[in-house]
This record gives sequence, C-alpha cells and structure tokens, in this order.
Amino acid sequence: MSDEEDDSEPAVELGDSTPVEGAPLARVTSRLTWPIEASEIDRLEGNSVIRTPEGPRELSAVIAEIDQTYFERHQEFETHVREVVGTGPVPTADR
Repeated sequence: MSDEEDDSEPAVELGDSTPVEGAPLARVTSRLTWPIEASEIDRLEGNSVIRTPEGPRELSAVIAEIDQTYFERHQEFETHVREVVGTGPVPTADR
C-alpha cells in the first residue's frame, strides 16, 4: 500500500452520523468581535441554540445566568458559559 492510499481512508471508522441539536459554542463565539458586552452578545447571538450536556439551550437564557457584563476575549466568555451549562458529553438527537 502506498502512502497516498493510507491518507485517503479515515483513521477511525465513524459509522452513521447521529445528529446533535444546537451549535458548538466556539462556532457562535467565532462570529463575534472581541471585546464585547454581554448585552451585545445577546442582541447579536441570543437566539442561537448551543450544545450543552443537558441538551440544547438558547444562548440568551445562558447569558441571563452570567453576572459578568463585559468580556475581553472569547475564552473568558466561553469559561463563564461552561460554568453555567457544565461540561461533558453532549446528547445526540433521537432519530
């Protein structure tokens, strides 16, 4: 087998794709310009649904639970969001 053939096959068998509701938090925060106020995040992306270990949640509901009103960097915002929603496996949608 040549090196070219090795690269064309996935390293891990992925199987059937299982849908996951909501967008990854990083995808949502990448659409914003930092620094930014929490109210501006809510105005621009509050209707976005993000993936959480407890299932999908609207970002505006999560923002309402965060005491911080201004974020210098997306990492800071994501840390606060994860403190509210937790971390762990994200459930997949039922087929």
